[in-house]
Amino acid sequence: MDQADTNRTGDAATPGDTLPGRGDRFAYGMPPHRTNTAAKSGHYDSETPAAQLVTVLPALRLLTGLLIAALIIAALYFGRDLLIPLALAILLSFLLDPAVARLKRWGVPRMAAVLLVVGLTVAALGGAGAYLGSQVTALSKDLPSYQTTIREKFTRMRKAVKGPGALDGALSTYNTVERELAKTTGQPAPGATATGRAIQRVEIIPAPKAPMAQLMEWLGIVSAPVLMAGMVLLFVILILLGRSDLRERLLRLMGGNLHLATDALDDAAERIGRYLRMQMIVNATYGIPLGVALYFIGVPGAVLWGTVAAVMRFVPYIGPMLSAAFPLALAFAIDPTWDMLLWTLGVILVLELLSNNVIEPWLYGSSTGLSTLSIIVSAMFWTAIWGPIGLILSTPLTVCLLVLGRYIPSLQFMEVLLGSDPVLAPPQRLYQRLLGGGVEEAIEMTTEAIDAELPSPATPAGTATAVTTVFDEIAIPALRLACERYADVATAQHRLRLVHGMSEVLEEVADAYPPTAATTAVPAGGPRILCIGGRWEVDALAAGMMAHALALHGHDARHESIALSAGANPAEAHRLDGVQILCLSVFHPRPGAQVRHWARRLTRRWPDLRIVLALWNAPPALLAESAPEQLGVTAIVNSMHELVLRLATLTDTAGIQAPMPQPADDGERVARLYASGALAPHRTEGYRLFLQRVVDVFDVRYAQLAWLDRDWVHTPGSLLPGGDAGIAREEAICARIFDEDDALVIPDIARDPRFAGSRLTLAHSLRFYGSVPLKDRDGYVLGCLALLDTAPRELSDEEIALLNTMATEFMATLATEVPAETAVATTVDTAAAGAAGSATPITTRPDPSRDSAA
Repeated sequence: MDQADTNRTGDAATPGDTLPGRGDRFAYGMPPHRTNTAAKSGHYDSETPAAQLVTVLPALRLLTGLLIAALIIAALYFGRDLLIPLALAILLSFLLDPAVARLKRWGVPRMAAVLLVVGLTVAALGGAGAYLGSQVTALSKDLPSYQTTIREKFTRMRKAVKGPGALDGALSTYNTVERELAKTTGQPAPGATATGRAIQRVEIIPAPKAPMAQLMEWLGIVSAPVLMAGMVLLFVILILLGRSDLRERLLRLMGGNLHLATDALDDAAERIGRYLRMQMIVNATYGIPLGVALYFIGVPGAVLWGTVAAVMRFVPYIGPMLSAAFPLALAFAIDPTWDMLLWTLGVILVLELLSNNVIEPWLYGSSTGLSTLSIIVSAMFWTAIWGPIGLILSTPLTVCLLVLGRYIPSLQFMEVLLGSDPVLAPPQRLYQRLLGGGVEEAIEMTTEAIDAELPSPATPAGTATAVTTVFDEIAIPALRLACERYADVATAQHRLRLVHGMSEVLEEVADAYPPTAATTAVPAGGPRILCIGGRWEVDALAAGMMAHALALHGHDARHESIALSAGANPAEAHRLDGVQILCLSVFHPRPGAQVRHWARRLTRRWPDLRIVLALWNAPPALLAESAPEQLGVTAIVNSMHELVLRLATLTDTAGIQAPMPQPADDGERVARLYASGALAPHRTEGYRLFLQRVVDVFDVRYAQLAWLDRDWVHTPGSLLPGGDAGIAREEAICARIFDEDDALVIPDIARDPRFAGSRLTLAHSLRFYGSVPLKDRDGYVLGCLALLDTAPRELSDEEIALLNTMATEFMATLATEVPAETAVATTVDTAAAGAAGSATPITTRPDPSRDSAA
């Protein structure tokens, strides 16, 4: 029978298929046998100059990079007299430009706005400096009165220290032995001459300087900071005046890609501006409480020391320590007891703990994107190059380097070295941990990812969704990497670590997130599901994930730890009696012939067996609508999420096509929809113009606004053909927006069993759907803003954030255009209608044949 099966003419292998057998189980992504292409082509051999140049090219590239870096560092060091004022001016311009922009929006000319802002800033700094100078003068006058207290404290400390200690006897013995040795050898004792007389000290007193010399010396000391301040002020004015021109010149220097250059400049400006603003807030939240606390403690100059503390925190690491030394020294000098010193020290420690562990993490977040190590190293580097000013400028300058590394490919190493974002994607991190034998780290990483996906509070449905998502986004891609590297770079030790480690990870996940009693209560007569791997251990590991995910979603699912091809006869190697659905996991990129072979033999013995094929590395051709019939299986899936939906459709246990339940406050929500005026007929043209802008921004085929009524979805201004008509709520995709916190995205509708076969999807050939909720000021979801396309696609996090921003701005504009009296009256009338059990839409429901996709 086996020979007959093999020789059937109808089962000829298609191009790209791999014939059944165990010999090709190591061919997962394996390239052909590698040969020396250059040697075979005869272009050159290892003795030619070209071959030698290719060999030394990486070393030359490295040496060139090091030479360029050395030249840049030398230029920064020797040009610091000019570069430091310029860097300070750029930093100050980030702080002052928002005020200049605000004045310009109010109609003030830019020249006047710049001079006004700079003048007010200089005046404020001068006034603050004068006030702080008066505080210093007053404090210096009082310092002589504290001499007695200081003298008494030092006297008591000296007496305490001068008492007999544990090492006094040893020191006395050592001094005695040293004197005796000096006598024996005839050498003079320390501090004496050869004759035994003490050495006389001579002090050289310099001649008094002439008044003119003293004046020149004083001018030499003062001129440097005054000159730097003048240069900074001049640069600030010029930068603020020519901001647009300077920006265009920088864009031109960065190359012809205006999109990339604009994003880089915007990113740098946004990061530095946010860092400076957050730093000012953090410093204020530290300096103000410190000044108030010092005032009540009784430390003189409390305002001065609070201001000094706020300013000095701009200097990383060293600034807070220096600012704390002054009030501590005063508290020590003023109070004869130790109470004031201890209170001052306690206040400083408490504020430091709160600032470093609560306020800074809360406000900063990822404001700069720099890692802690890069901040410390950059502070040391810029301090060595530019001195104390470099320490202040270290973080903004390093942020600029980080942005350059993010947007310029040749400088990408800077982002890797300086950034705080992980440089490996989660699947790569998991794969690396398993390769290195770090099973504990892999388990911790996986459980943390699942916990991050869990809703609060956790529910069985939320747990099932979280585990399925992590399997889809981390675990399965990690196994896909293992398949790609199986034969070319992975060693036998690597393969063993991978299989063993992933097995432990899955066991830990199964123990930490087991199916609950509610999910394991399978309906009577429910189908038994077996998940099994196709060819080797990686397939079997994915089968274990499939069984766990299905069990969490309420299915009677189990899995086999041995792959299907491990037995000589698949139909006899596994007990499939009683199994209604077989979920087959395959990572091979060309499994056609093997799958047809398995499917034919399995269905011959169990004719009612339904086979769901999970292809994790499938080419697009095997995901076509006709592929299941060609391979002899019931359905083909390529993700855990699709598997859960497909099994729900096959078993009809989850009510997948049932209407979505309405929220408990749906009556109030519908009343607010009518009160908002969103359904007014005169708004349709404005909606269409807004949706056209959305289509242009996101480069999609269609967009529409969907307003959710009690049992209908209104879509005025929809760009879908005939989309103005609306659709019944139970058929609308957007009705599921209540289950989403942020956005509802379906990358490929054809792969989603809930909507793939709907007449609406087929009528418009829709393949992509993405929407965000439209909420009023009180958080009620009135509808959604949806993107639709005829080709599958993804929405990035940035695109979802932008879509949410546009939806929020749209709702804010809508709210400002509704008169308050009309809104109140409409709310009362609609609420009364809702109490009667209906909420009549303002449009007549059309023929269902013209329904939109909503």
